[in-house]
Amino acid sequence: MHVAILGNGIAGITAARHLRKRDDDVKITVISAESKYFFSRTALMYLYMGHMEFKDIKPYEDHFWEKNRIDLVFDRIKRVDFEQQELIGESQSLSYDVLILATGSVPNTFGWPGLDSKRVRGLYHLQDLEYLESVSDEIDHAVIVGGGLIGIELAEMLRSRDKKVSMLIRDKSFWSSVLSKPEGDMLSEHITKHHGVKLIFERNLKEINAGADGAVQSITVKESGEKIPCQFVGITTGVKPNVDFLRKSNKLEIDKGILVDAYLKTNLPNVYAIGDCVQLREAPAGHKTMEQVWYVGRMMGETIAKTIAGNPTIYNPGPWFNSAKFMDIEWQTYGLVPAEIEEGQEEIFWKHPNEYQAIRMVWDKESKLFQGINVFGIRMRHERFDTWLREGRSIQHVLEHLNDAYFDPELYKSSLQLFMDAVNKQYDFGVSLKKKSWQRIFKLA
Repeated sequence: MHVAILGNGIAGITAARHLRKRDDDVKITVISAESKYFFSRTALMYLYMGHMEFKDIKPYEDHFWEKNRIDLVFDRIKRVDFEQQELIGESQSLSYDVLILATGSVPNTFGWPGLDSKRVRGLYHLQDLEYLESVSDEIDHAVIVGGGLIGIELAEMLRSRDKKVSMLIRDKSFWSSVLSKPEGDMLSEHITKHHGVKLIFERNLKEINAGADGAVQSITVKESGEKIPCQFVGITTGVKPNVDFLRKSNKLEIDKGILVDAYLKTNLPNVYAIGDCVQLREAPAGHKTMEQVWYVGRMMGETIAKTIAGNPTIYNPGPWFNSAKFMDIEWQTYGLVPAEIEEGQEEIFWKHPNEYQAIRMVWDKESKLFQGINVFGIRMRHERFDTWLREGRSIQHVLEHLNDAYFDPELYKSSLQLFMDAVNKQYDFGVSLKKKSWQRIFKLA
């Protein structure tokens, strides 16, 4: 059996690795037009900032792939012939018995005039980073359109080289689709005050203006008509599934993404899809039909490997979680924490009086069932919150055992008691922090 995997991001590579672990005989080929070798996409920014070299962000040595008999093909697939089970590339064609589509994402754009100007780019692919490097000496001021995770990464990169950076954000507060206003306000203060990024809220891009040489000179703000001079425009208004080249077949069912069932199977025989390019026909409880994050790609890769190796497995990601950094503030989220609490929910938001640390918890008002947490500047253990969410623990239980989830080094001063004091002041839970129990942490008791 020959399994071809189109895409060598975290989803495709995880599928390849786990399939090889489960099946010693299957032929595995991974095809990509971005790079021959798998690299950590989340670490791309550190190449530009000078913290790492490309060899440092490759999780596996180059000989790993030959040793594990995973063939790597560097080619761009132009078309898939699903009837003949063949991939038609720019330099060769490949037949397959089973196809895993892991084609990832591309930056989302909205047809603004001037998008094709020089020094206008997103930040997703290795080629985007290479382009940014090639034009960096021409940049004095950059305007980043969008205020999410990719936007703040790009801002940090440019500030590391002393470029002036403005972020054009359509919402009233930072990342308001995910974070509450108090959370967004804390991050905004930190990003502006300590990292020198100008945040321009409630403003949208109208057009990108280029000079006679075709390179960007300014952008025009839609609401005010103001022109902001700049030499680079970063497009970070989200991503969308990389599926346009697959739509030509008229056989594969695609909506926004490639439609798959609970087993990650498409409507075509022997064709599966995983990662950012996927749209689930029915979302698992507590999840969305499209979740374009690293963790999802990894879990889908593990799941599909089991199925293809002869153990059909439903994709069951469990409680939602994610993490990121906003400049030097670490953020973790576990469970469902809406930007604005919904009917029947209660919440507590606490911010440290002197540090950029904050905790926001959400629970069911009637049952007191713990539903989720956002944490800023304080490290927590994923396993603890995953267990509490799966077991359906109460908010009282989570608060009482919060020390078991605290991950910061022992010599650091914990802020959890300050948080607990704020909780008890606002709510009559009648609980206090128990001391850390390593037995509970490692499930020995």
